[in-house]
Amino acid sequence: MYQAPTVLLVMATLFIAACSEAPEAPKLAETAKETQASSAIGQIDDARINNADSEPGNWLAYGRTYEEQRFSPLKQINKDTVKDLGLAWHKDMGTNRALESTPIVVDGIMFFTTTWSRVYAIDAVTGEEKWQFDPEVPREWGRRACCDVVNRGVAVYKGHVYFGSLDGRLFSLDAETGKQVWSVDTIIDRDRFYTVTGAPRVANDKIFIGNGGAEFGVRGYVTAYDTKTGDQVWRFYTVPGDPAEPFENKAMETAAKSWKGTNYWEYGGGGTVWNSIVYDPDFNAVYLGVGNGSPWSRELRSPGGGDNLYLSSIVALDADTGEYRWHYQTTPGDNWDYTAVQDIALANMTIDGEDRKVLLQAPKNGFFYVIDRADGKLLRANPFAAVTWATHVDLDTGRPVESGRGDYSDEAKWVLPGPLGAHNWQAMSIDAEAGIAYLPVQENPLIYAMSDEYYETGLYKRHPGRMNLGLEFGRIAQLFVDNVGSQPKVRGYLKAFNFLTGEEKWAVEFPHYWNGGVLGTKGGLVFQGNALGMFAAYDQDNGEVLWEFNTYVSMLAPPISYQIDGVQYVSILTGTGGGDLFSGAPIDPVPQPASLTHSNTGRMLVFKLGGTSALPSPTVRDMTIPAQQLADVDDETIARGEVLYHDFCALCHGLVARSGGVIADLRMMGQGSHDNFDGIVLGGLQAGSGMASFADSLTPTDTVLVHDYIKARAHEDRELALGNQEAARLTWLK
Repeated sequence: MYQAPTVLLVMATLFIAACSEAPEAPKLAETAKETQASSAIGQIDDARINNADSEPGNWLAYGRTYEEQRFSPLKQINKDTVKDLGLAWHKDMGTNRALESTPIVVDGIMFFTTTWSRVYAIDAVTGEEKWQFDPEVPREWGRRACCDVVNRGVAVYKGHVYFGSLDGRLFSLDAETGKQVWSVDTIIDRDRFYTVTGAPRVANDKIFIGNGGAEFGVRGYVTAYDTKTGDQVWRFYTVPGDPAEPFENKAMETAAKSWKGTNYWEYGGGGTVWNSIVYDPDFNAVYLGVGNGSPWSRELRSPGGGDNLYLSSIVALDADTGEYRWHYQTTPGDNWDYTAVQDIALANMTIDGEDRKVLLQAPKNGFFYVIDRADGKLLRANPFAAVTWATHVDLDTGRPVESGRGDYSDEAKWVLPGPLGAHNWQAMSIDAEAGIAYLPVQENPLIYAMSDEYYETGLYKRHPGRMNLGLEFGRIAQLFVDNVGSQPKVRGYLKAFNFLTGEEKWAVEFPHYWNGGVLGTKGGLVFQGNALGMFAAYDQDNGEVLWEFNTYVSMLAPPISYQIDGVQYVSILTGTGGGDLFSGAPIDPVPQPASLTHSNTGRMLVFKLGGTSALPSPTVRDMTIPAQQLADVDDETIARGEVLYHDFCALCHGLVARSGGVIADLRMMGQGSHDNFDGIVLGGLQAGSGMASFADSLTPTDTVLVHDYIKARAHEDRELALGNQEAARLTWLK
């Protein structure tokens, strides 16, 4: 009989499509331009951010300063005192989905976002809530989100709080009251699956914001809006549109020459700027970190070759006009989802005997780039993780030298990094004085293979309402099993990396790759939360653990530090998920993530020296799988159900139906869910909680196949847990 694979889950990578139907466009709020806030709270302006080091107790911008180095000058908490660090207070955020926000702390008030784009203002000393704002994102919108219903934060500026909602709206709130001032729709085409999850940036009375959606087939762009009125100031597209139409600017005309084929624009092209947008006051420039192509496979996206500008690039624009200045492409002709949207930090350094203003980035592709901000010249490109797709970057040409080991056009291949990258959005911290980056590193491969559709027909067409990657995911579990002998090892690290020399100062290894962001401080410490639930402080000199606190929840969010009335605090949000729901639960002997062992409770945790607060006692999940009523079906039928499950369900509910502890584990469905399976999947019975109808993509015949596959997998894992190896193999014998 058919055996569903139960190995290799730990190395599965990727992303999530939150399980929901594509809804109608939300009801957009009217722009209330005549109403302006006059708040005494949140009075951050360009001068304050430019001089942030003069008030180190505040955290005024996404990366603390315009340089976005995320390195705190505070040192009350240091190597000698950190042993006395304790929990000052905590606040439950009412969610079990991933929390990824970087708080802004100004004049005693903390502003941050949680799931479904909700915004909070709280007292940074006591945790008392001042106000909250819910943009009421339709829960069905989650299906449009490739990587969970997350939000990474706000911008605070001149008495206003700005943020983007998952359904593509940009809001201005009064910082004192939380009342809406205005709202604008940032999405150019609501028939395409655009989302907003990143934190906006603010400078020169402009808000800069991008979007996500490349996996679903959209065209990327970034827009600048007037902070007072919400009026659009400029918009820059990152990839070309239909060449039969006039080009928006010279940059798009140039980019179009690097794309091949007759219909690339119909796929959307991709290139979304979903995370990193950095303002540079020295050059009055905005740097965009541009994402992957749509579809991922360059064979399908641009047959005939081409670099496909400006995918996987850093693009410099004039901050006032949006005019193109220069670009550097980290991965020409990207083939692996190697986005360049990861953190961008700015620094002034002496390099090769010359004082330079440089840009620093460690994107997904595994190389750490040092680039001259004046002209985009590449100065360094050192590997910081295991890389198999390229041998090195040629500093003369600025281009990577591909090894051939990443070419999956003819056969499936394991490739490092996988699509989660050697480094993802989780924050790094830069100690510019020491020339060291403290960064969360991932060695987590994927077996890439062209889609069966391409192999069978030689063609690929866009599928509206679905991810359009051009890769094979229906049979992904079988591909893992068939190629287990060549599987690279999976692990995660916290690394202290000299980005000028390429030398690793030290590294701490973890059994899981999907860990949290990083904060370095002048106190000689590096803070990070990890998948096992430990929030720890490491010695910057050698990586030794000097303090740790068990949160009992896996973490992704970056810590920050602030100081009020002479007391230094360190804060972090708990809760995992995001882009890695697909991998699901690891198998023994890998330790279970904290959020699977206990729960994925989202909390704000704040620590200080002498803190004596405590968290509620954790509970242990009951992972008992109910007995299953199995259908009398054959191997071929179950295999068809497996393909459908991995095409439509696994991105939320996990590889081979093993959830990682965030989205519901379908092996543990109760009888009511089994009885109403079609009502949930096709009828949208649980749309209000984010699981809307898939009736546009699946038929009743399909859902029978999927349901039988889930029950078979549940039976197999139940019997294995009970030690019944033979019963697990004979899943469908009556």
